[in-house]
Amino acid sequence: MIDRSIRRSLTMLDRARRDSVRAALNSWDRAAVKATVDEADVLQQEFVERFPISEWRTMPLSEYALGQSNQDTVSWWVEYKTKPAGSMKGGSAYKHLIFRSADGRWRFPTEYEDVDQAWAAVRTGFVEMLDAADHGRIEDADDIKVLTSAPALRAKLLYLYFPDLIPPVASKTHIDHFLRALTKDPEPTVVRANRQLLAALRDIPELQGLTTQGLGQFVYHWNNPTTSHRVVKIAPGELGRYWRDCLSGGYICVGWDEVGDLSHYGSKEEFRESFRSFYPYNGVEQQVSRKANELWTLMELQPGDQVIANRGTKDILGVGTVNEVGYKWRPDRAEYRHTLGIDWDTSKAGEIPPVKAWATTTISKVAPALARQILGTPAEPRSIADDPQCLEIEAALKRRGQTVLYGPPGTGKTYVARRAAVWLAAGGQANSQANALLSDEAALRAREQQLMEPKDGRQCAQVTRVTFHPSYAYEDFIEGFRPQQSTDGTLQLKLTDGIFKKVCRTADADPANTYIVVIDELNRGNVPKILGELITLIEKDKRGMTVQLSQSGDKFSVPPNVFLICTMNTADRSIHLLDTALRRRFQFIEVLPDSNLLEGRTAGALALDTFLDGLNDEISRKFGRDKQIGHSLFYQDDEVIDSPEEFAAVFRYELLPLLQEYLYDDYAALADLLGEDVIDSSSLRISDAAEDPAELCRRLAGKFGSASA
Repeated sequence: MIDRSIRRSLTMLDRARRDSVRAALNSWDRAAVKATVDEADVLQQEFVERFPISEWRTMPLSEYALGQSNQDTVSWWVEYKTKPAGSMKGGSAYKHLIFRSADGRWRFPTEYEDVDQAWAAVRTGFVEMLDAADHGRIEDADDIKVLTSAPALRAKLLYLYFPDLIPPVASKTHIDHFLRALTKDPEPTVVRANRQLLAALRDIPELQGLTTQGLGQFVYHWNNPTTSHRVVKIAPGELGRYWRDCLSGGYICVGWDEVGDLSHYGSKEEFRESFRSFYPYNGVEQQVSRKANELWTLMELQPGDQVIANRGTKDILGVGTVNEVGYKWRPDRAEYRHTLGIDWDTSKAGEIPPVKAWATTTISKVAPALARQILGTPAEPRSIADDPQCLEIEAALKRRGQTVLYGPPGTGKTYVARRAAVWLAAGGQANSQANALLSDEAALRAREQQLMEPKDGRQCAQVTRVTFHPSYAYEDFIEGFRPQQSTDGTLQLKLTDGIFKKVCRTADADPANTYIVVIDELNRGNVPKILGELITLIEKDKRGMTVQLSQSGDKFSVPPNVFLICTMNTADRSIHLLDTALRRRFQFIEVLPDSNLLEGRTAGALALDTFLDGLNDEISRKFGRDKQIGHSLFYQDDEVIDSPEEFAAVFRYELLPLLQEYLYDDYAALADLLGEDVIDSSSLRISDAAEDPAELCRRLAGKFGSASA
């Protein structure tokens, strides 16, 4: 029966795949794409003419590497000039193996003594790769050791030289996404996976006749792994003083010029170190990180992302779309030399209700609701790629059958578990309707209610939620004798099925559907005792194996369509204290505080994201990462707090008692953690001045990061 259901599922998946391809072809603007394909083909030919394969054996480093005054190099062409022929943007310059960093030093793999030795080895690797491809052995590129850490570069170079043999998709993540959408298990290496993708696309009759460049354009139209574009606001100078330059020049510009050209930095970490030296922000590390992250956003934005140019907190100067120019350092400008290529539209310029957070940031994310208000667009469905936690849970369940979301309290573990349970029970990644639920909270909750109700006379629903606690027992979960009132009014013990036994019986009779059991507070129960013999049956390779239960004598098994998603707070108990046999059978996924959810939100003078990061850095250093503070502490009625009064209430009645518990009421240590101008250690209380909410926020901002720019 299970085999038939699997075959039926695969047939439905194949049909759904074909239908989605046809629908995408019907909506594909081939005329518009042809211009892009033609441009890509021209650039590909120009690259081959500029850097013939025959010249690689003697190519000097000056013609290869980034970071030199000369931009007419292989690396520059591959990453920047030939972007229409396939993008490999993202990450650091280390993806080119050798480059010159902003400080003028050569960067290269550490196994080499100097740059000359490194270049000789890397160049030999490229020669070997191109020679293998030229002799029909293109997949050998994945086996060349010196090139192992440059997967995107291998894929892009091979496309430029052999465009008929490989699609122009350089990102292994994107290749894997397309292959899974085509119901294929991706090969582990980039070139083999890319060849696998080409073969899968060639097997689809509707795609016959498309060149590899055409296929590369089509797959992003059909199933784009990054369909959700980012929307950020960027202020073009104080009070918008450089707006006219930006509008006429087709870019947005920002300051922090002392750090120089961002494309010369090998990594974000290297950039942050340099940024700190030029802009120390009075030694407040959280403020340094916050502002460095703002500037680095210019390197992370992709073509198609949208930028809102603002003046102050309420004036919209224009709305633009990031174009293929991308980030560009403009030394010809007197100041504000960091720029990003933008196609501007001023039709949406005007005034909006003030956004308080905009007064303190140059670059920041724009919340979806505000973006829709400014852009005048309906809500876009989120891509499943925007929910990496759900994807990670799905992968964990495929491997093990059960997973534990662990981390400090207040990090959203239960919220994530509930979302993932509904999504998986509704079909998971392979089901477009299930994916759509993740972008519609109301629809998700409605579907959750449906899935938690038994249907068609079945004992259990597809989604079941339980909470473990110290008195929760095997009898509650599997089976046991429970007191029940008899017809004569007396209490009698009756053998009763537990919730998990009921779920397994129901799932066994319904193999076409997925059944999820969500267990909250896993570590508060005596897990080995609650699970009993189930500890063996839940193993992936033991699913379907039958045992005889000790109390009822019933034969019992855990069917393969039952999965467990559990949560546990590490502040209560470390995962290292769990039973070893239990740890072997579950995959553990850490869920940590996410300050990005607080980005741009302030309480008086205090930036909430930098406060959370700074406080958690201190807590991690003193007590370990398991004791960190979760971001949900700063939420009230599903909204982030935004006033000094609300923050002061959270600080006094929730945060401070928790920290006192961690420190065993050691007020000297508490003053060291929060600042002596906030905690009066001599009187064992908050200082008098900090009793005022606005002053409390101002004093904490002095230590953890001000909301001011």
